[in-house]
Amino acid sequence: MTTNMTPLIKRILILSLLLLRFSADLFAQNPEKSAWFKDARFGMFIHWGLYSAAEGLWKGEPLRYMNNYAEWLRYRNRVSKEEYGTLAKRFDWSKIDPEQWVLLAKEAGMKYIIITTKHHDGVALWDTNVGNYSLPKLSGTNRDVIKDIAEACKKHGMKLGFYYSHWIDWEHPYGWNHQQELSGHVTDAQYNQYWQQKVIPQLRELMSNYGDIALIWFDMWIPYQKSIIKKEQLAQVVKLIRELQPNCLINSRLGLPTDAENVDFETLGDNQFGSNYIAHPWETPGTIAHSWGYNGQENEWKSTSQIFQSLISNVSLNGGFTLNIGPRADGTVPYESVSRLHDVGNWLSTYGTSIYGATGLDLKNNHFDWGYLTTKTEDNKTAVYAHVFNWPLDHKLRITGIKSIPVQVSLLNGTSATSLKYDQNLSLIHIELPAKQPDHFVSEIKLTFDGPLILDKNTIPESTFGGFSLKSSNSLNAGLNIVRYNGKNPTHAILNGNTKINWELTIPEAGTYSLDLSAHNPNKENITFEVSVDNQQLKGNFAPTQKMVVEPNENNYTEEFVEMRIGKFKFDKPGKYMVSFSNQQQPFWFNWLWLDKVKN
Repeated sequence: MTTNMTPLIKRILILSLLLLRFSADLFAQNPEKSAWFKDARFGMFIHWGLYSAAEGLWKGEPLRYMNNYAEWLRYRNRVSKEEYGTLAKRFDWSKIDPEQWVLLAKEAGMKYIIITTKHHDGVALWDTNVGNYSLPKLSGTNRDVIKDIAEACKKHGMKLGFYYSHWIDWEHPYGWNHQQELSGHVTDAQYNQYWQQKVIPQLRELMSNYGDIALIWFDMWIPYQKSIIKKEQLAQVVKLIRELQPNCLINSRLGLPTDAENVDFETLGDNQFGSNYIAHPWETPGTIAHSWGYNGQENEWKSTSQIFQSLISNVSLNGGFTLNIGPRADGTVPYESVSRLHDVGNWLSTYGTSIYGATGLDLKNNHFDWGYLTTKTEDNKTAVYAHVFNWPLDHKLRITGIKSIPVQVSLLNGTSATSLKYDQNLSLIHIELPAKQPDHFVSEIKLTFDGPLILDKNTIPESTFGGFSLKSSNSLNAGLNIVRYNGKNPTHAILNGNTKINWELTIPEAGTYSLDLSAHNPNKENITFEVSVDNQQLKGNFAPTQKMVVEPNENNYTEEFVEMRIGKFKFDKPGKYMVSFSNQQQPFWFNWLWLDKVKN
């Protein structure tokens, strides 16, 4: 997978800038072609190659550097091509059975598999006609793992996809290697020789010899203009795939601009999950542990709950999740992976209808502190599923943003459904829950509506605590100077003194509401501010704040964000309101406003 040769923060910023280019206008694919991908939502990534036999060690030394992914061992630990090739002798072909990977994916409720046909190390998993550096030739076997997995996928009704590293290749003398940033680049002519002698012939083999290929997954995380690859070379790849496999989907890490001819679905950064609703097809590639390839020293396994969070949160934003496993050189899958996949599969076998073919609600503020919403059409009605991770202590589920009135609200428990009482004020729905949640991982509440939903897209979600948190990230404002959470300071907006932040708020019941402010004042004098709503104004002064100690005895300090009670607003009736905040001096680091009904 990708690497942090540059610092991690820089990688994230680059990916974020790239993602800004990915709009629904650019993804104008044939919807019928990608329909299966949007319906599937959950797939398996398999990283398996020579690196699997090294198990994260080279001659007693662990992987080097922070990005200690096992599949990067040859590059990180500076292993020669010849010595690296000897790892092929550690593969136990009497045990290797790719059909077991397919069966595991099926048991986990996954709908497609992507396998690393050639990773950055340049080793082909199949018996390629291009050179001698392939797993079968190095191992001295006549087995073709790609053929085996293709046959197993066809047998068990699993979609098959191929990962292929086109940009980076450490085996070919003219392939790209990051070390060339110091040692000197190969010429364009040399790189094109690699392209025409290896990339194109191998892609032709993969697209010709293994039946229907559902998707191909490239792994270049920068645009081609920032690499050695030429636009014409990438266009050659697209043309080849479109001719040989016209229904094969191409992901956005190809390197070309994301238009209908070149790209069929967007791939976010590794382990990068969605933050807002995206209309076009997209997915997150994520790991079940830390490393992608097998690492015998692995100790960072994702929990089952994390996997559910990753999958369901993405579906709630119209995306999917491709979860990676790294089998050993004998083909076995670590028990930690198997046990988690079985947990997920058991849940999906009961509640999968809320995931497969489902999408999210196009709400601006669809982030709930109890879980996520997904939706789909069922029997000419609209079903909305509330996936509850954090069962509310007051046994009241608060759903914000749906104006339509449900005809039925049910608690799902296995194959049974129990009706639940609810009340609704405008776009706020309060559902009465039983004391005990029915599922250990994710409990399901189903809301059924007649016809399409009417949404209140911009309103602030009501908290499980009953109040409303008004932040820069859920405001109506575009272009705010927002500083994201950095491990110390919370996400906040730096206001320059002439910016007014606005929010839409739906008040569920009349009454008096208290208002608190959290912020940091870096100035030496008080900051004057004003909050207004419905012809009411609250004014105040925010005193200068200082540093705070993050960890003792380490000279580890950060800016202090403190909160203060501003006052109270009175709302005479339920309804939609506009809340505004502004300050007079600059700069002011705004964190949040908290609005909560005063208890009698």
